[in-house]
Amino acid sequence: MLDKELLTAARLGNAAEISALVERGAQADARDETGATALLIATHENNIEAARVLIAAGADVNAKDRIEDSPYLYAGARGRLEILKMTLAHGADLESTNRYGGTALIPAAERGHVETVKTLIDAGVAVDHVNRLGWTALLEAIILGNGGDSHTEIVGLLIEAGADVDLADGDGVTPLAHAKRRGFRQIERLLLAAGAHQTAGMKA
Repeated sequence: MLDKELLTAARLGNAAEISALVERGAQADARDETGATALLIATHENNIEAARVLIAAGADVNAKDRIEDSPYLYAGARGRLEILKMTLAHGADLESTNRYGGTALIPAAERGHVETVKTLIDAGVAVDHVNRLGWTALLEAIILGNGGDSHTEIVGLLIEAGADVDLADGDGVTPLAHAKRRGFRQIERLLLAAGAHQTAGMKA
C-alpha cells in the first residue's frame, strides 16, 4: 500500500509526501504495472523535486521499465535537463541503451535538445555509437531533424566532439548525402568544413 502511494506521489510531484512515505517504509524503487519505478514516473512528468527526493532516498537512476526506458535514458531523450543532471551525478550508466539500441544522446540529438546534447557530450557519452537502425546521433539529427537552428547547432556540437562525419548508415549513405537530399544547406556546410567526403559510403 505504501509503495502504491509512493507511485501516486511521484506522479503528482508531491516531494514532501514521498519523503514521508520513504520514512514509513515505502521502497524508493517501487514499480507500477509497466515496470516503471517511482523515479521514472517522476521523470515522465518532469517532477524535479520529487525526483530529487527519490534519488536522495537511493532510487536507481538506471532501473528500466518493460520498454527499456530508465530515468536517465528518458530524461536524456526528452530533454528533462535538471533530472538528467541529477542522474548523471548519481551513477547514470552512460553505455546503457534504449529499446532501439541507442544511447541517451541519439534521441536527444533527434529531438533537437541542444542543452541536453551538450550535457551528455560533456558527461562522456560515445558520440559515434550506432543504434539498431544503423544510425548515430549525427545521422539522427539530420535524418529525423528539421534542419533548423537547433538541429544545426547539434550537428556542430557533435562535430566538435569528434563525431565521424563520414560514418554512413546501414545503406552506406553518409551524413553529408542525407543533408544534401533534404536541402539542409547549413548542415551541409558544417560537414564539408569538417572534412566530410563528397562520395557516399563509409571511409576506407
